[in-house]
Amino acid sequence: MEQPPVEQKASTIYVFIDASNLWAAQKTKSKFLDYAKTTEYIKQKFNGTSIKVFYYTAYPAEGTRKYNLNGKHKFFTFLKKGLGIFVVKKELKRINVLTERGNIVEEKGNMDVEITIDSLHHLKKYRTAVFFTGDSDFLPLVTYLRNHDKRVFVFSSRNNVSEELRTGADGYIDILNVDEIWGKELKHRAELDKGKENK
Repeated sequence: MEQPPVEQKASTIYVFIDASNLWAAQKTKSKFLDYAKTTEYIKQKFNGTSIKVFYYTAYPAEGTRKYNLNGKHKFFTFLKKGLGIFVVKKELKRINVLTERGNIVEEKGNMDVEITIDSLHHLKKYRTAVFFTGDSDFLPLVTYLRNHDKRVFVFSSRNNVSEELRTGADGYIDILNVDEIWGKELKHRAELDKGKENK
């Protein structure tokens, strides 16, 4: 596969967004992240000439929620077709677990493996990597990338990022303090349902 010229790679940024980690920050901020603004902010902050964004998410299976999931899938389409973001998604795995209270269903949708594979698969295409996550499990990956001449930055939020990851990268940014990347106010689902009833 043909590799980008050296000068292009030096100014190319790859962004890897863990949606589950980001959701915690959005709830704290009570706002949705504006992905167009965020992409431009990162590009300017790190002097990038090109940027590629990956968004990783696990979604509920049909019939497992009281609310309609169409909006979620429309959002994925908007990210992909409207903003050019590469969306990596999978259905939440439902696992029956036996507890003292009886059988319960746990849902798992960890995307760590997918993020790691993509960041290594595209290793020769970028110079700077930005990870939206706070999970200390990513520290070995961050260390590996830095040892291979990559600049690595972690974007997360206070109380949602491990100390190891926060200090193990080339830099850490608390997204709660970056006002220019936020968009519409986040309403709780109860408020949204109430609004629909009043229409």
